[in-house]
Order: sequence, then structure tokens, then C-alpha cells
Amino acid sequence: MSTTSFYESFGSGILVAKGLLANSQPIMFGALQDISLDISGTTKTLFGQGQFPIAAARGEIKVTGKAKMGQISGPLYNSLFFGGTTASGTTAAAYSELHAIPATPFSFTVTNAATFVEDLGVVYAATGVPLVPVASAPVTGQYTVTPATGTYLFAAADTLLNVLVSYTYTSALIGSTLSLGNPLQGVQPVFEIIISRGYNGTGERFKLWSCIASKFTLPTKMADWGISEFDFDCFANSANQTISIYTDV
Repeated sequence: MSTTSFYESFGSGILVAKGLLANSQPIMFGALQDISLDISGTTKTLFGQGQFPIAAARGEIKVTGKAKMGQISGPLYNSLFFGGTTASGTTAAAYSELHAIPATPFSFTVTNAATFVEDLGVVYAATGVPLVPVASAPVTGQYTVTPATGTYLFAAADTLLNVLVSYTYTSALIGSTLSLGNPLQGVQPVFEIIISRGYNGTGERFKLWSCIASKFTLPTKMADWGISEFDFDCFANSANQTISIYTDV
């Protein structure tokens, strides 16, 4: 217990979200940068003949939050925003995989041919000039891909040239796949949130009993970390609980 009547807050704090269904996995926001919790109410003032109001009352209160994080996980997308169907395994991407076009039959299979999904393009390694995909019988500057076998076929004139191939392929050993349909409006995951902040052993915790996600921002940035943003709104649950505030003083 603190010996003072005040406490300070330093650092980004801790943010944990958990779905309201039984056995829901708690999700801690990784590499948290900052959290902001806004509690705002609308007020109405009553005026008489004078310049100043003679009474004021508060109407609605709105609770919104925003978190910025440097790490993200697959369960976060589904448990807190989409509420879709997940399965084990992922679809990965191979970018600029180097291959030399061999002599007859002027074709090769890519490294992940066994689980090949989709072609993402081919460029000449020496120049970066893209080749054009065609259905069959490629000529110079063209290629044909057979997805069932992950095989790329080129023109005889391009024999021995190096190319960079990009494509997607499935992997059953890592990750997960989230499949989304087109659910009705008003259908979304509901979760609780715990926000903790403090300094030197004292602080405060906020429990938001029912929340829904309102926005995800997933950025990339040249020569820097991508800091994702997660926005949420809070509302009263079935027991009429909205916010619980726990303090150390």
C-alpha cells in the first residue's frame, strides 16, 4: 500500500483482452507503445435571463480506447475483431526466388511446388524487367505456369538466363488461416479489457467489462517498425457493469 495519496504513471503500461466466452484465450498486446482511454460525456446547460447557466446535467457517456503495438498475433484478429472461422496452417509467400532457365524443356519447378497456390510474377534477374504470363507456347519475355505442379515454362531463346520468381504456397506446419464471409451487421466478438498503468510498485487498473473493436490499422514503414493501432468501444454488459477502477491509494 502506498504511503502517499498520489501515484504516478510511467511507460506504456499493460493491456490484456479476453473474450467473454468460456475458456477464451487471454491476449496480451505485445511491444505495447501506448494506450489512450477516453471517457467523455455530453452536457446540457439550462439558461434563464442571465449570461451564465443556472443548471447543468450530463447526458450520454462514451468510452473509447486506442492501443498502439509493435507485435501482433493471429488470434488477436479473430478473437477481437472478426469472429470468423480459423484453421491450422497458413498460405506463405516466396518472393524473388532465383532460378536459371535450363535447356530443353526450358522449365523448372519452384522450391515449394508440392503446395503451390498462385503465381505472383517473374522478372529477369539481371534487369528487373517483368515477363508476361501466357496460357501456352511462350516466346521471349513470356512464361507459362502450371499451378498443379508448380512448374514454370519459358521460351527457348531465354535458356540459361536467371529469373526471379514470386508465388504463394501453403504450409501446414505453421500459422493459421482466418476465413471471413459476409456476416450480418451487429455480429462481432465481445470482449473485456484490462488496462494497467503505474510507477515504482503503485498504480491503477481499469477493467472494461464489455468492448467491441471499432478499427484496426496495420501499417508498414520503410526502415522502421510497423506500429499497429487497435481502437475499441466500451458499453454496459448484461449485469449493467461498464468500468471498474482499481487503485493502490
